Amino acid sequence: MTKLAHPVATTFGLAISLFATPLFVAGYRFIFGESRSDAQVTVREVGIFLIVAVLLWLIKTRELLPLNSIGLRTERLGRSMLRGGLLALILLLVTVGLYFLLRQLGIHLGESSSGAFHPSLPVFTFMMLRAGIAEEIFYRGYSIERLQSLTGNAWLAALLPLLVFAASHYRQGQGGIIAAFVLGGIATLFYLKFRDLIANITGHTLADLVLNVGLPLVSSG
Repeated sequence: MTKLAHPVATTFGLAISLFATPLFVAGYRFIFGESRSDAQVTVREVGIFLIVAVLLWLIKTRELLPLNSIGLRTERLGRSMLRGGLLALILLLVTVGLYFLLRQLGIHLGESSSGAFHPSLPVFTFMMLRAGIAEEIFYRGYSIERLQSLTGNAWLAALLPLLVFAASHYRQGQGGIIAAFVLGGIATLFYLKFRDLIANITGHTLADLVLNVGLPLVSSG
């Protein structure tokens, strides 16, 4: 665990990591309405990346801690990438199983509502990259490390961000919340095992790209 010399900054950081993104997205939707253009989606995604930048700035300048305090290590990128590939494979297999299981239960997963805006392929790819980077930094690396340092309880540090992560997918319906909880739980356990945020980001991003970009491209071709 990381020793925290500036708990006030850490408390503010936890508020950012757990709640800033869903609040920002809700506020953005309230002001600008539902997404109707690539530009609107891109600005929203850039806004979330700016929140990531604020959190990283807070770690370096207010907590006075290195980025490896949230598992962001780059000295063994090859090993991290291999771990990320393993995580992506696990996430893909579980997603397929969840899809068929929930379908048998009459719960929809991965089906957008009729009339919903579909961004272009480059913008959608950007969305998947943002999700893999931002969600792993917020809900795995930062939240788990800091909550464990503050409470000394690894299970609480893992469960609270997972619950917030799953709840933040409420617009995807019951199936989306269940999937986010299960898949987020796998990502959480993987992070607790290796404390390797690059691996988590890689696995999350690869799985999202395969499911949401690669498969649609193949099926449409």
